[in-house]
Formats: sequence, structure tokens, C-alpha cells
Amino acid sequence: MIFWGRPLNLERLVRYNVARRKDPMTRTIQPPLLAWAWSLAVGDPRLEPRLAEHHAWLREHRDLDGDGLLWLIQPDESGLDASPKYDHVWGPYAQGRRGFPWLIHHNRRRGFDARRIAADGRPVVCEVLTNVMWSLSRQASGEPSTTPVLIDRLWNEATGRFLDDARNARTALSPDRVPFTWDTLAPLALPDLPEAIGRRLVEETLLSDRFWPGVPLPSVALDDPKHSDRDHYWGLRRYWRGPSWTNAAWLAWLGLRRLGYDAEAAGMAERLAAVVLREGLREYYHPRTGACMGATDFGWTALALEMAEPER
Repeated sequence: MIFWGRPLNLERLVRYNVARRKDPMTRTIQPPLLAWAWSLAVGDPRLEPRLAEHHAWLREHRDLDGDGLLWLIQPDESGLDASPKYDHVWGPYAQGRRGFPWLIHHNRRRGFDARRIAADGRPVVCEVLTNVMWSLSRQASGEPSTTPVLIDRLWNEATGRFLDDARNARTALSPDRVPFTWDTLAPLALPDLPEAIGRRLVEETLLSDRFWPGVPLPSVALDDPKHSDRDHYWGLRRYWRGPSWTNAAWLAWLGLRRLGYDAEAAGMAERLAAVVLREGLREYYHPRTGACMGATDFGWTALALEMAEPER
């Protein structure tokens, strides 16, 4: 997050991932999709040397095992903030819980250095969505895809899900007990995802009663105990715990089209477009009624336009 020359006030200093008040931006990462976005909106990422520098930094500082996958030090680095899939990893220090400022404090003392944090026995996570974005950006930049190693490490054949690999988690959970969150569908956006895995994700998960009846795309399965239609808990805003987000739907929609599920892709787009036309470009929507939630005039919700009229 860039502060555009405005120093943080003391209240935000406690909650923001900075080393000191005068920092021009936060010290943590966000989903590494810049090169992929550049390829869609600007041109060839290989012609911009700063993107290569960006990738080099990520490899040096976040590829903890040298296998090409990236690791996170906080839930918000994934963009999924307070998703219930992080509750067992960080416990009372998870995003949206009252102890989260202490997680920032501990990571600040370690310079937001992932290797130091892991060496101190604190949680780090090899997360699904982050590494989907990373593989897409690497491929857009002409670098080797990390999709094969992502499958080797994060695909769980028994459950038919992609699951995070958490190190030093506060509570260990078996794969069948991890909250069923939408990010297991994010790999559908990968152009080199094996067809067999893609079809299993579509037919067993996306088109199931767990997700399909909701406004595209519920952030937590409709029948999961951790699902909630609200966006506030204990007086705190806790994102990604049930409401539907357009960018999540868009990633799954890309996979539907690539795998030939044209009718299903069109149906998803029509349902989402109806909600956006009625409620406007809101940050996210009620997963059952489509009622608007969050910020207004939200940029990435305009992805619904591409879904509604992909040929344009």
C-alpha cells in the first residue's frame, strides 16, 4: 500500500505493515500479479526491466524452499485478509481478530523478513491464490511456469482441493477440516492446469450445491460452518468469510471457458451481471441475495463487464 507522501497517523501506525511512521509504503507484499496484469493491459512484461527486478526480489525473499513457490508472513499478503482458512494458522493473531496488531508488531521487529520469521518458529504460509498469481505472472514474463510444483505441493487428491501449506501453524488441522474457501478454484485460471484436475474442480466443487447456487462467487462454501453472510464480527470487519467477490468469479470463469463449459460460464456471467446492474459496482455482495456490501464504485467489480461480453 502506497501512502502518496502522507505520513501515517498514530492510530494507523499500529495497524499498518510499516517499519517506521515515515515509510512511503507498507513493507509486506500483495498477490504478485503485476506482470500478468501488465501483459493484459500494457504489453510485453519482458520489455519492462523493473518487472524483472520485482520478480527477482520475490524469489530472493519469499521462495523459502527454492522450489519456485512463494511464502506469506501475514494473511493480508494474499489479499484474502480475514478468510477463515487462516484462523487455525495464526489463531488470535489472525487478520480481523483483536490480536492482529501484535502479529504486525512481531513481524516489524523481524524486519518483515520471511526467513527470520520462519526461523523464529512463527507461522508462514505457502498459499494457493498467491502462487496462482505468481505462476500466471511468471508465464506472462516468459519464465518457467510454477504450476507443476504448485500441484505437487498444494493439490490434495483425496479431497479434490488445493490447500495451503502452513508452517508453524498454531493449530494443526487435517485437510478435511480446513474451511472450504473459494481459493481452491483459483487454479482454474492457470492455462497449464491439467484438464483432469480442472474438470474435477468444476464438477465436484464449482458446480456443486456448495458454491453454484450463490451469487458468483461465494468466498466460503454455503454449507461450511465458517460461512457467514455478514461482513462484521465482534465489531470488526472480517473480509472473505462468505460474501461474494467479482474477481473470484472472474478467475473461475476463465477456467470454465478454457475447459469448454460455455453454458455454465455464460450462466455465471448473467447472474453476476444482473446483480451488478441492480446494485452497482460494489466491493462485494451478499452471497444469497446479492445485496450490495462494502465500498462503492469498486474498480475490480468491473470485471463483470468482460464476463458479460467477453468478445468485446
